Amino acid sequence: MDILIIGLLLGATYCLMALGLTLQYGVARIMNLAAGEWIVVGGFAAYWSVALQAINPMWGFVIAVPAAFVLNWLIYRGLLMPLIRRAKTRGALEVDSILATFGMSFVAVGLMRAAFGGEFFNYSFWAEPIDLFGSAYGKNRLAAAAVAVLLCAALYVALLKTRVGMAMRALAIDPSSARLVSIDVEKLSALAFAAGGAVAAAGGVVLSTFLTLDASVGVLFTMKALIIVIMGGVGNLRGAIVAALLLGLAESAIASLVDPGLTLAGAYLLFVLVLLFKPEGLFGVRR
Repeated sequence: MDILIIGLLLGATYCLMALGLTLQYGVARIMNLAAGEWIVVGGFAAYWSVALQAINPMWGFVIAVPAAFVLNWLIYRGLLMPLIRRAKTRGALEVDSILATFGMSFVAVGLMRAAFGGEFFNYSFWAEPIDLFGSAYGKNRLAAAAVAVLLCAALYVALLKTRVGMAMRALAIDPSSARLVSIDVEKLSALAFAAGGAVAAAGGVVLSTFLTLDASVGVLFTMKALIIVIMGGVGNLRGAIVAALLLGLAESAIASLVDPGLTLAGAYLLFVLVLLFKPEGLFGVRR
């Protein structure tokens, strides 16, 4: 039971990491290797709220999410749009975006080290244990999972029930056909990329309530988000949610039954198995 509960709690928070990249890669067609740095930014905003301002870390949402949205919008329009316009094929765009965002991640780490320092940072928030099915779990983990579920549900409903969400899903399926029904592809792609950055920052606020972070840990979040997005099927929101939960359960099982130091290796093993037997992802469509 412990493995199941811890895995679901972890998977719920992983959903936020993956959904941001799902919007950026699945809708805007940008493989963003700097996605994890926005998680760190969100975590630092929450830490700043607690350690320096002595207020609830959830105020980090008010600081980090709008800032991440605006900055990602500017990055897309100023840095990535020229690459998109010159790319002749989707493959060429992926190569250019990988190189550009890979360099962007180094710049972001350097800026955060200059601003935050190279030390680890954490804070105590609702760390008291709660008894659940005979075992003790931190309030912060339960609260983080609950917030993650609410945010994921809100995003899921927005993509399914609103006109903008329907347009984004159409864009994820076929950008060329989306233009035929009067969808402004450039504007909507910028919106998806900015929203992806905002979701990642929100994930950072949630994760910081129980994780210790530093300026350079973003690459680990990026790799896990990539694993989840590709496992679930690129651009598939439901697939990303299911893959995040599976990854959380797999890491929980490995940490409890084998060795906590092998959780990342187990995640990559699961990823490789999906690539071998279902390369389009769990919910992807074979083309």
